[in-house]
Amino acid sequence: MSTGAEAPTPAPQCPVAFPLRQPGRPFPPPEYAQYRAGPGPVRTELPSGTVWLVTRHEDVRAVLTDPRISADPSRPGFPKASRTGGAPSQYEVPGWFVAMDPPEHGRFRKTLIPEFTVRKVRELRPAIQQIVDERIDAMLAAGTSADLVESFALPVPSLVISSLLGVPRADRDFFEDRTRVLVRLSSTDEERDKATQALLRYLGRLIQIKQRRPGDDLISRLIAAGTLSRQELSGVSMLLLIAGHETTANNIGLGVVQLLANPQWIGDDRIVEELLRYYSVADLVAFRVAVEDVEVGGRLIRAGEGIVPLLAAANHDDTVFAAPREFDPERSARSHVAFGYGVHQCLGQNLARAEMEIALGTLLRRLPGLRLAVPTEEIPFKPGDTIQVMLALPVTW
Repeated sequence: MSTGAEAPTPAPQCPVAFPLRQPGRPFPPPEYAQYRAGPGPVRTELPSGTVWLVTRHEDVRAVLTDPRISADPSRPGFPKASRTGGAPSQYEVPGWFVAMDPPEHGRFRKTLIPEFTVRKVRELRPAIQQIVDERIDAMLAAGTSADLVESFALPVPSLVISSLLGVPRADRDFFEDRTRVLVRLSSTDEERDKATQALLRYLGRLIQIKQRRPGDDLISRLIAAGTLSRQELSGVSMLLLIAGHETTANNIGLGVVQLLANPQWIGDDRIVEELLRYYSVADLVAFRVAVEDVEVGGRLIRAGEGIVPLLAAANHDDTVFAAPREFDPERSARSHVAFGYGVHQCLGQNLARAEMEIALGTLLRRLPGLRLAVPTEEIPFKPGDTIQVMLALPVTW
């Protein structure tokens, strides 16, 4: 196995194109190595103005921990990949705490951290295992082939979070159906708006019910904590539903593809950390803006200029990870930034790891004859997105 560094590459000319995901292109894009070879962050332009792309592992960590750099999308110059869309601000969706800066961000995180500890997630493992087994049972009952995205990878995280929140079993089909509308490429803006409103109304009613009749679930415990308003609790619940849905689903789908190509790693729990580093599906989600002049990697970034740490670029930095383009679960990959870094590091990372481990291990154990039904290069991905989104994964067994 080669452990040499990446070959030297020329620095790019600025400004560069914003690196939205494009199916059929290598990932991470070869340009990332060029960006790392330059003197520091590289400039691109978005509708919101000048944006700096940060690629080195050390610089990405610095951006994600610098108090002069904000995660609040209401700040002037905050990056938007298109003229509309992007993360909502705390004023648009109360409780959307990933879009808040300290100290307000800390109020939400302090309340939620106890619910996502290693110990808490360990207690959830039997419920995750049951959901995974039920989805596989349904696949087996339906025949000898399936779209693994539709039948398994997407439903598992949706059903796990609905169980965690305390959604009654009788309502989980409704909950999952509306969630699918939010993450399905073919959904129109109107359909997504209707699904969002339906879910927020449902969560509002569920919170009212839990206030009168609390149970052993996350919403009931957050109500008992008394630190969040009803509107904030609805926003938090919606955030938890969305934040880990597509990312975990795509990690599961990509993990299946990788393990079918490298069956020697099936059953080895070390695959989870390396899958997170190798694919870095949430490459372009940590948008930031400078609120003061700040130096990053030797480059002066002015107040009001956007910053996008490229998480996949950091996770393929050959000064940190030897031969980063090789899938090698034996490496020490725990320093990856697939979940971000600093105070905004993904709150649900322990849950995501458990879901991936249980889903991949159980699926490949129960379906030892599992194989792709199409060549790898024909697996469809969503174009022009900020994360790697697998649209379908046809399999047979």
